[in-house]
Amino acid sequence: MGSAFLAPLLKDPGLSHTLQNVRNGRVLAHRLLPAFDSKSRRDGLLRYESLDEGSAMLIAPSSAVHTFFMRFPIDMTFVTKDGRVLKTRSEVRPWRMAGALRAYVVIELPAGTLARCDTVPGDMLVIVPGNSSDSSKTNLSRSRDDSVSASPVSRVNTR
Repeated sequence: MGSAFLAPLLKDPGLSHTLQNVRNGRVLAHRLLPAFDSKSRRDGLLRYESLDEGSAMLIAPSSAVHTFFMRFPIDMTFVTKDGRVLKTRSEVRPWRMAGALRAYVVIELPAGTLARCDTVPGDMLVIVPGNSSDSSKTNLSRSRDDSVSASPVSRVNTR
């Protein structure tokens, strides 16, 4: 996968990483969920109940996504191979589609993240490697069946 933007995540997948806006220094996410293989790109967030603040799913390669069957709104940013933001969409509700020509990565974030972090088209995003001890800082989330999950997202119980 030839992408300078994704290189830190691909080089050290065991480390925690931070997604940061170069223009203003704001951190969009400190828990990154890669979706780089066919199955994880296809599933995306569809099987999740929610996306915790500070989390982001990076779907690559991809220039378009949909929110069919999702249960919550999300923010999306469409990014080139070098990390330049081409397009943003805020608070995209379920049953919508969005895409951007020339995008290589689609980043899905909790609704409101792009506004809070003042991220706009033209900004450069970078993935900054952190240390592995940061990955222990996860939020507990409740899924529909009230089970508790210690992960950046809450999975729906598929029983």
